Amino acid sequence: MMGGNMQQLMRQAQKMQKQMQADQEKLNASTFTGKAPDDMVTVTATGTHQLTDLVINPAAIDPDDPDMLSDMILAAVNDAMTQIDKTTESTMGKYGRGLGM
Repeated sequence: MMGGNMQQLMRQAQKMQKQMQADQEKLNASTFTGKAPDDMVTVTATGTHQLTDLVINPAAIDPDDPDMLSDMILAAVNDAMTQIDKTTESTMGKYGRGLGM
């Protein structure tokens, strides 16, 4: 009887591992858009935290205040990274909870 339970557990673990891998691949292929206030800077990133696009509104470019543009870029990038982290936690976190972690 014990052997049958072990086989069933192994099948469930393999199924869960395949689902986890599929979810991770889907997450990695997803894109996330981060924005600075007033959409002055918009960035696009993948689920692997790679930036793929950066759009700067010309109105955000003030030659007398380069720090403002830097701050807007950082805000947009951080917004995208936060979205990726939250989505990763909600997508992948269920696997840790399912394993009692």
